Amino acid sequence: MTRLLVLTELFLPTKGGTAVWAAEVYKRLGGKGIHIVTADVAGAAGVDATHPNTIHRLSLKRVAWLRPESLAMYGRFFFTSLGLALTHRFEAVHAFRALPEGLVAWGVARLTFRPVVIYAHGEELTSWGDGAKFKAMRLVLRHADRVIANSDHTRDTLLGMGVEPARITLIYPGVDVSVFRPGLDTAGLRESLGIGADERLLFSVGRLSRRKGFDQVIRAVGILRAEGIPVRYVIAGIGDDADYLDALIQSLRLQDVVHRIGPVGEADLPRWLNACDAFAMPNREVNGDNEGFGMVFIEAAACGKPSLAGLAGGTGSAVLHAETGLRVDGVSVDAVADGLRRLLTQQALTCEWGQRALQRVEREFSWERVAEKTRQLNPTATRT
Repeated sequence: MTRLLVLTELFLPTKGGTAVWAAEVYKRLGGKGIHIVTADVAGAAGVDATHPNTIHRLSLKRVAWLRPESLAMYGRFFFTSLGLALTHRFEAVHAFRALPEGLVAWGVARLTFRPVVIYAHGEELTSWGDGAKFKAMRLVLRHADRVIANSDHTRDTLLGMGVEPARITLIYPGVDVSVFRPGLDTAGLRESLGIGADERLLFSVGRLSRRKGFDQVIRAVGILRAEGIPVRYVIAGIGDDADYLDALIQSLRLQDVVHRIGPVGEADLPRWLNACDAFAMPNREVNGDNEGFGMVFIEAAACGKPSLAGLAGGTGSAVLHAETGLRVDGVSVDAVADGLRRLLTQQALTCEWGQRALQRVEREFSWERVAEKTRQLNPTATRT
C-alpha cells in the first residue's frame, strides 16, 4: 500500500488547478494510506466523505494581529504534519507549493528522515520579487529531494534559481478525459445567448484577472466584427476584473456580441468547450505574474478544440504553436486579432489542430498518466 503525507493548502472543494491536481492524482496513487493535510473550507465534508484518501482539515487562515500573519497557520500545519509523520510509516512527504506547504514539508521530512517532494507551478516563482518570501521559497526548492515542474518554462525558471537539474522532474498537469471529451450534448447553450448556427463562437474561462488577456480578446473581437467576421464571445468566471471587462464591453458597444456569464458549473464547462469553435486565453505577464501552464488549454484540447494562448509563462507546454493551436503576443491587440482571425476563418485547419490537440491529450495528459509519472518518482532523502 502506498503511504504518503501530502500537504496542500488548496484542495477540493476549493476551485483551481492546484486543488484539482491534488485530488485527482493521489486518489489514483492509493487509498487511506495517503494522508492529505489541507484547509478546512465550506463544503469540505462532502468531498472528504467520498474521497479515497485520508483527509485532515485545519484552519489555515492568517491572523491579522500576528506578526507574521501566517505564524499560526504555519504552526498548525507543522505540528499536525509532524504528528502524522511520527505515527505513520510514510514513504515520502509531498508539498504542492514551496510556501507555505513546502517549508513545513521540508522541516517534517528532515526531522523524520523522509524524502520531500515539492511542486512548482511557475507563477509563484516570478511574482514574489526578490525579498524574504522569495528567498525562503528558493531555499526550500534548492534543498528538496525532488521538485516537480509543471512546464518547461517552470523547469527553466527553477534552473535559474539554482535548483540542481537532477532534482527536477517535469510532470504536466492532467485532465479527466471521461468528463472533458468530444460529443457532449450542447443543446441550449448557444441558444440561451441568441448565438446563431452560422456564427463563430470563442470561449474563455478562468479567474478574471488582467494577465489572462480576456480584455485583449474583447478588443480583437471588435476588430473582427468590423471586418464582417460573424464572431461571438463568451467569458465564464469571476474575479477582480469583472467591472473592468464590463466597462470595456460597453465602451466598445459589444453588449450583444460579448457575453460575460459568470461562474459555470462543473457539468456545463465541458459542454461550453464542446459548443465553441475555439478557446481563447492570450495571457501576458503583469508585474511578474504569468501563467505557469494553463490547465484549461488541456481541458479544451480534450474536447477537440484548438486554443489561442499568449507567449508569456509556460503555455508553450500546453499549446503547441501551429499544431494544437496558436501562441501570440498577448500584449498586442493586433497579434491577438490576427491569431483569432486565422482560427475562425480557416475551419479545415482549425478542425485539424483540434484533432491533434485531442490526440495529444489522450496520449500524454490523462490523470492516470500523471499519476503513473508521480508513482515513478521514488526520491531518496538527502541531508540538505
